[in-house]
Amino acid sequence: MVRLTVHLIAKSSNYSKACRSKSLQQYLKKLTHLNFSNKSIEDIDDLSMCRNLTVLYLYDNQISQICNLGFASNLTHLYMQNNNISCIENLSSLHKLSKLFLGGNSITVVEGLDELKSLKELHVEGQKLSRGEKLVFDPRSISSLSETLCILNISKNHIDEIWDLAPLQKLTHLYATDNQLRDIQELETVFSQWSQMRLLDLNRNPVCHKPKYRDRLITACKILEDLDGKQINELSRQFLINWKASKDAKKKLDDGEDIKEKMPNALTTDFRVGPQHPFAHDRSSSLSKPSEYGKPGATDQLQGDSRGRRSRGVYIPVRTGRPRKSETTD
Repeated sequence: MVRLTVHLIAKSSNYSKACRSKSLQQYLKKLTHLNFSNKSIEDIDDLSMCRNLTVLYLYDNQISQICNLGFASNLTHLYMQNNNISCIENLSSLHKLSKLFLGGNSITVVEGLDELKSLKELHVEGQKLSRGEKLVFDPRSISSLSETLCILNISKNHIDEIWDLAPLQKLTHLYATDNQLRDIQELETVFSQWSQMRLLDLNRNPVCHKPKYRDRLITACKILEDLDGKQINELSRQFLINWKASKDAKKKLDDGEDIKEKMPNALTTDFRVGPQHPFAHDRSSSLSKPSEYGKPGATDQLQGDSRGRRSRGVYIPVRTGRPRKSETTD
């Protein structure tokens, strides 16, 4: 088994060139870039003497576990694609890490990134997944990356939805080719929250064959510059945005008119509801029945006039003038 050790570093050609003027310890302390890609390495040994390491290339090896990197607090770039890694772990000390490359491994869950507060690029494309498996995302890691992550590569991972990625509102580039995305409405909803998205690549997803696919995504991503490898003309973008705004305004107006047409006439409804309506009895008594003395109603009865007087709400007529013939005596 090949292990990455300080002795293996000492045997490298780079150290041989510098050994004349520096000891191994001095060389390791000042070392910033270390490239051991494609060296059949299976494990990482204690490299704590390389305290100033900023870039580490370990891609195209046979490493099965991320370990012994706690010392690398200054590490900014870590390349570990095309290994045998199945779990993202032991990265919590890498507070300055800005680019992480883990494509071509056997990872099923994107996790263990909670403490990477400086991470701007994450590449997890092309994981070696079993039949029926898809790459999923731990909500805690996604939430932690929401304020920093700008570039995300999740291509070739059997992904069929991206709701879990919605919090990544700082994304500017998303590579999600060769997946199983098919819901155009979901994409519109999520992409509309990513106000800084400039490049989007969804080639070879079922959703690409949906009607108006390109138009709908351009209007959802207001400053998108490149969709599926094709640049977006600013004039075309503005036309589509204006078209959608006009369409939405018309739909809102039509919906408002439909509501008005469906609104019932309140007075007609009161008459039709029947006796069970709470106001049915009152309305019929005041509007249908004539008053005892031929007056409009009880309210008017209380008012009286110059020929009558009030008496507990009842109008009492007062006889005046000459008597009628029927009242005279022979």
